[in-house]
Amino acid sequence: MHCKYHPDRQAEVFCTSCNAPLCKECAEQRATGEYYCYECAMLHSISEVGTSIKDRRDKGEERKEKATKRWGPFGYFVIVSSVLIAVMWGVILFGKKPAPPAAAEVATNDRVLLFMVDGAIKRYALYKDNTYPTELTELLPDYLSIREGEVASLKRLTYRPDPQVGYRLSVTSPGSGEMNLILTPQGIEYSAPATEGA
Repeated sequence: MHCKYHPDRQAEVFCTSCNAPLCKECAEQRATGEYYCYECAMLHSISEVGTSIKDRRDKGEERKEKATKRWGPFGYFVIVSSVLIAVMWGVILFGKKPAPPAAAEVATNDRVLLFMVDGAIKRYALYKDNTYPTELTELLPDYLSIREGEVASLKRLTYRPDPQVGYRLSVTSPGSGEMNLILTPQGIEYSAPATEGA
């Protein structure tokens, strides 16, 4: 019997796939005792590559399924809870920050001073279990940051603790024609504008 590709040569083996007779030069040995012709060797290589790609894709999908099962609702609950606990500890440990520096000139503007002090009172209540100071000087320096020369400007404000609403804060002597603002924990109350000569 002669080789499929070389009719002048004697065949020594047969293709494992198509049973074609092959000489030693044309036979490709894949495993011990398995010989393939050129065409079948190519087809066999292509099918092995396709199979390995499919196997890799299947393994990747299995890994994704395992990861999804591992990070189910309970896993996400643990992550969210951990983040919230970390944030709470951050607030507890670092929450009492010093009061922001006075950005505006409080010596000349009573309304700026009024709202700065109101913010300081609210910070005080936040860290003192919703209690309010008995005097405005209790806000210094942790909750209200003003310069030493401006401490006397607190006398331009009227502050009264009020058992019903918490406190009332207003400018002692509003300017002529200015509506007087009274700040409370519930919001702003207005009183009629001051008039000259009244």
